[in-house]
Amino acid sequence: MFTQVIDPLDNLTLTCLVALIPVVFLLVLLAVFRLPAWLATLLGSIVTFLLAVWIWKMPLDMGSRAYAYGAATGVWNVDWITFWGMVLFNTLSVSGMFENFRRWLIAQGGGDVRVQTMLFAWAFGALLEGLVGFGYPWAVVAPILISLGISDINAIRVAAIANNAPVSYGALGAPIIALAAVTGYPLLALSGSVGTVVAVLALLPPWVLLYLVSGKEGMKGGWPLAVVGSLGYILGQYPVAVYLGPYLPDITGSIVCFIALLLLLKVWQPKTLLGYGGAPVDAAAAAANKTQGHGLSPAGVLQAWMPFAVLLIVVAAWTGPWSPLPKVSWFKAQAVGCSALASTCTAAKPSVTVAFNFAPYIGGSAILVSFVIVALLLLGMGKLKGSQLGEIFRRTFHQMWGALLVGVFIFGLAYVFNYSGMAASLAKGFASMGTAFIIVAPILGFIGVALSGSNTSTNAMFGKFQALVGMQLGMPPLLLPSLNSVGAEIGKPIAPQTASVGVSTSKFVRKEGDVIRHNMGWTFILLAYLIIIAVLCYLLHPAAMNLK
Repeated sequence: MFTQVIDPLDNLTLTCLVALIPVVFLLVLLAVFRLPAWLATLLGSIVTFLLAVWIWKMPLDMGSRAYAYGAATGVWNVDWITFWGMVLFNTLSVSGMFENFRRWLIAQGGGDVRVQTMLFAWAFGALLEGLVGFGYPWAVVAPILISLGISDINAIRVAAIANNAPVSYGALGAPIIALAAVTGYPLLALSGSVGTVVAVLALLPPWVLLYLVSGKEGMKGGWPLAVVGSLGYILGQYPVAVYLGPYLPDITGSIVCFIALLLLLKVWQPKTLLGYGGAPVDAAAAAANKTQGHGLSPAGVLQAWMPFAVLLIVVAAWTGPWSPLPKVSWFKAQAVGCSALASTCTAAKPSVTVAFNFAPYIGGSAILVSFVIVALLLLGMGKLKGSQLGEIFRRTFHQMWGALLVGVFIFGLAYVFNYSGMAASLAKGFASMGTAFIIVAPILGFIGVALSGSNTSTNAMFGKFQALVGMQLGMPPLLLPSLNSVGAEIGKPIAPQTASVGVSTSKFVRKEGDVIRHNMGWTFILLAYLIIIAVLCYLLHPAAMNLK
């Protein structure tokens, strides 16, 4: 059985520097040479494999199996979810259901920029992130904000900052699923620990959004929107993350937030309607805006909400802890070994395991069933034609083929990185920082996503390493991996790949650098806030990060 070598170069500092080569190489390809993510991860996985065999003496046959199991996990555990999530989104777009929902939402916003921002950027953005991710919330939300009088670059910044909190549960939970796959920790436990951190993080962004669109005085006058917006999202997100898993927290969070904000507006309205920058809105213009309806009948509104209701019901019933379906396994293959960090290891109880588990009824299958039900309902209502199904799949493949390949290569890379002992060597080196590493953990996630553009990829790359450092330091096992994921959320507004999608509907196409510089200051503020949360969580409530 393969036994990892902790310091193959007999110099731990040098060993750690060599172990960082795949990470640095991958990020340079993405951020400096701007290679497509699928090509960068393919080249990165080749470099990782060669180093693992040459320096860490990983057996070629076992290493090849580890890579294959990782690639298969990427396809089945992540690609299977994101593909059907995009198919469902494109079904709503082609059928006109998404446009109807957008029109209905715009009609609820009234004439106040603060109300519009909370509904569109915060709540609607979370819904888009939960369903699709990949920068689409920026691309869809920013044009709405621009149409309401916000300048292009500031509208993109507002959409990006609003997109912070939901990212860990984006694309129907793909980042958390990746984190569970590489760490081996239970999916529900990781979902709950990340949800705990996100619930505290989500208290701040609504205040930032109000300040960005209306200034200090506008924030003071609109404080009920920030309070209800943040608490509404948390009320929908946190219980679902803790008790149901990572598939639906963004979607339930956004829907509860919508309901809470709309109920608030029934009993409270801003004393003065403000436009962008905090300037009062002309009364006549506000009245004209208020009379502009969405043009949908009550039945049309229900139809616009129907796909989200179907998704919630099917995925909750299918994947909840009461369901036996996700536990069904048809096939499992694994490569085992002895960790250089483990005190004991036997053939009966190996300390390193990388595996592929073919569980046919996982979350992606639930989303496939949701799509089938929604498509049948839309066909029955005459909102969708059979001939449009081909267009939906062609559009989805065109949008997703690169991301699907990334799922294959990044998981193959991550599994080899972990199995060979490279992650263990890094963990041994970074553990010398002691408990101060808790400050570094979210920063690594921040840097990873800022350069790679993907929370899922960042969790795949750094998740096991963070878990091993936590084990070396005796920290609660879920703490550092969770901080890695939430730190990655905050780096999204300055990720070139995310920005390239986000600016696609604005005049900043191919000017991502301007947008990234404009977003940067607020991302650092939010990162500092997350570091404070991390320290307080470790000092005051470490039990929240223990395995139950």
